[in-house]
Formats: sequence, structure tokens, C-alpha cells
Amino acid sequence: MKQSIVHIALVVKDYDDAIEFYTKKLNFELLEDTYQPEQDKRWVVVAPPNSNGTTILLAKASKPEQEDFIGNQAGGRVFLFLNTDDFWRDYNDMLAKGIEFVRPPKEADYGTVAVFKDLYGNLWDLLQLNPDHPISIRTS
Repeated sequence: MKQSIVHIALVVKDYDDAIEFYTKKLNFELLEDTYQPEQDKRWVVVAPPNSNGTTILLAKASKPEQEDFIGNQAGGRVFLFLNTDDFWRDYNDMLAKGIEFVRPPKEADYGTVAVFKDLYGNLWDLLQLNPDHPISIRTS
């Protein structure tokens, strides 16, 4: 049996603002932006450059109870983990583009990591896993 997680839904306030952030600030690729008239919403999918793994579905909040979770989908914990092949390149690029880091870079047993906020306040790890880390081996 083979299964995989295809998308992670990220609740956003506005499609276009979210697309702008992810494509311009994080250099993600816009993979799909399709209007769905039967539901009066868009199907918007982004992913890190050259990624072949899980993608992010930018899902606009459509109900008041969904709006409460914009920027706090994980209750204040780090929610998403962006692995890179060059931590310092991406960290410096993100700083130059105005990304707010809430925890500075540090070396850990598993690699190099720093925590940043997305445009709504969700927390992300930017990390470069060590080559011998089990996940690094699976994704290379």
C-alpha cells in the first residue's frame, strides 16, 4: 500500500494577499488557481519551488467560525515546516523581504532552524535537516 498527504489546507483571509505572500516572499510556485462556480470559491494551491511533496491549499475562510482560526491554526505552536537545501540563503532572502522571525537561527541535533510568521501570524520552522536525519534521507 502506498499513500501520501497531498494537500494541507491553510485558512486565509484573502486569496490574492495569500498568493502574493507565498509567491513573492517565500518564492513558492502557484500551481493552481481555479474558480469553482458551484461553491463560489477558488481552488488555490501553492508549493515550495522544485517540491514534489505535499502542497498547501489556500482556503479562504467562508464562515465566521473559520475566520477565528486565521493565523492561529495550531494554537500558537509551529504549524508548518519548510525544509531547505540552503538555510542561510533562504533565511537572508526572507529577512530581506521583510519576513518576521520570532526565534533566531540555532543549531540543533537535527539541523539548523529558525521560526518565522506568515502573513497572518501562523508559525513556521525554516529548517535545513542534517543529511543523516531520517526525513532528510526520505525526501532527497
